[in-house]
Amino acid sequence: MKREDIRNIAIIAHVDHGKTTLVDELLKQSGVFRSNQAVVERVMDSNALERERGITILSKNTAVQYKGYKINIIDTPGHADFGGEVERVLKMVNGVVLVVDAFEGPMPQTKFVLKKALELSLPVIVCINKIDRPEARPREVVDEVLELLLELDANDEQLDCPFVYASAKQGIASLSIEEDAKDMTPLFETIINSIPAPEGDPNRGTQVLISTIDYNEYVGRIGIGKVDNGSIRVNQDAVLVNAHDPEMNVRVKISKLYEFDGLKRVEVNEATIGSIVAISGIADIHIGDTICSPEQPEAIPFQKISEPTIAMYFNVNDSPLAGTEGKFVTSRHLRDRLMRELNTDVSLRVEETDSTESFKVSGRGELHLSVLIETMRREGYEFSVSKAEVLYRTDEQGKKLEPMEHAVIDVPDEFTGTVIDKLGQRKGEMINMHTSGNGHTRLEFSIPARGLIGYRGEFLTDTKGTGIINTLFDGYGPYKGDIQYRKTGSLIAFESGESITYGLYNAQERGALFIGPGVKVYAGMVVGQNPKAEDIEVNVCKRKQLTNTRSSSADEALRLIPPKILSLEQALEFIETDELLEVTPTSLRIRKKILDSTLRMRDRRNRQSNS
Repeated sequence: MKREDIRNIAIIAHVDHGKTTLVDELLKQSGVFRSNQAVVERVMDSNALERERGITILSKNTAVQYKGYKINIIDTPGHADFGGEVERVLKMVNGVVLVVDAFEGPMPQTKFVLKKALELSLPVIVCINKIDRPEARPREVVDEVLELLLELDANDEQLDCPFVYASAKQGIASLSIEEDAKDMTPLFETIINSIPAPEGDPNRGTQVLISTIDYNEYVGRIGIGKVDNGSIRVNQDAVLVNAHDPEMNVRVKISKLYEFDGLKRVEVNEATIGSIVAISGIADIHIGDTICSPEQPEAIPFQKISEPTIAMYFNVNDSPLAGTEGKFVTSRHLRDRLMRELNTDVSLRVEETDSTESFKVSGRGELHLSVLIETMRREGYEFSVSKAEVLYRTDEQGKKLEPMEHAVIDVPDEFTGTVIDKLGQRKGEMINMHTSGNGHTRLEFSIPARGLIGYRGEFLTDTKGTGIINTLFDGYGPYKGDIQYRKTGSLIAFESGESITYGLYNAQERGALFIGPGVKVYAGMVVGQNPKAEDIEVNVCKRKQLTNTRSSSADEALRLIPPKILSLEQALEFIETDELLEVTPTSLRIRKKILDSTLRMRDRRNRQSNS
């Protein structure tokens, strides 16, 4: 049986192609907001970090009403690091709207999300967005999308997908480039006509596959999924089963049931096939679980989420300044918070180590882990993290394999030589080079994931902020050999105290400083960057010896170069394997793992003699 009054869709695209803005307009034009209501841009990006960075981190559910139809919409992330979010929500929908930038065309993540949709045989609506851009080239982009569909072995039905031309910013869409667009009606109509209604058997036992987990301090875990068969009611007895765990059979009771309406969750007593519902009251519910009737416990298959490729160690902060700035500082605090993150983030792994003070946290990329670090920092946590390292595997012959990335880089022609040279040093192999004719070149590389660790900041410097780099996980390949990450050394504080202008003035001759005067420092803390490869100790707390002829007021004449203040991402890229990044709600400090200089030298000698 088909549920004709419902359509379930996911909005998928490469990062920055306008998914969230498009959802904003669908919400506005369907009457979700009052006419006099002030609405922020990108209303779906509710998380403070999402708003600041202009990216979607977590998939979001919403629903709009249009001419008697309820359209459930899922806004998905575009970054490869959050690909786990995209993979699982596609199980809830009956079709996708693929948003493609009218200038950039299909990008690496476009290929990734489209491939996932085609594998599930989902019908596709292609929305060519940003047609109002001065440099837009919608006709060429349509050809590029069709080429991508052919490359991904789309079937005839998928190749015959409808195209809609839109400007999400202006809130308009049309079915042809020449047509004058007034509003989003053509997109609404295309969704109703091209996306099939959800199907299921209303007379069978309940089957709801949980595809997303939300977490709320008051009600705990909230499972979100689509009713595939039967119906689900409040106070109903049910069982939890899982396709990947045949032994699992847990009896539960449905205590609260919600459906989505605009940006709100509305409590309902019952939901039937095709409805996307949120279920609270089941403490131990996980992504991939199926809620079934006790009489017919049949699990719905669920694809395995892609494994993490990169790891960091999260440690209790043990620096001399530990505990002075954070609210949550103990190993119990750190452990509880990391375990809580597993409630909602399926791509994350947290492992205990030999030490109770340290946890190995693995994710899909540097951005994935840096978002977690920044979130915890804002919540008042204080801890330290190690340099990111990739997770290796071995094949049947015992050969070492490492995660590979497909990197697509758009740069002005003048910088191509520098980029090719730098990626070559990082074991990158160029597989394609295409000149666009407008002064830009597109380079494609196959490169080890560890070759990109710490590269993005350097890339922006090399291209004067004009380059764009996009990467996509490309499986595991043979180990490519050692890579030298950093050709510069660190300037290390010689003693503890407060930085003084006189000490900083002498230290800045050695390299670029990360701190200004009046900053608390401790012995072993990294206060700057030495342009040469070795580490140097500097005394930034040194005062001038005062005599009858040398007064302290002469300090005012000393000119300090403004310090280079590192962001979280820059600090994570900068640190070396023998360093840690101390993270507190108010500060980011780079430090040596071994703070004592004598012990540090002894450790370095031991490592050199062992190697």
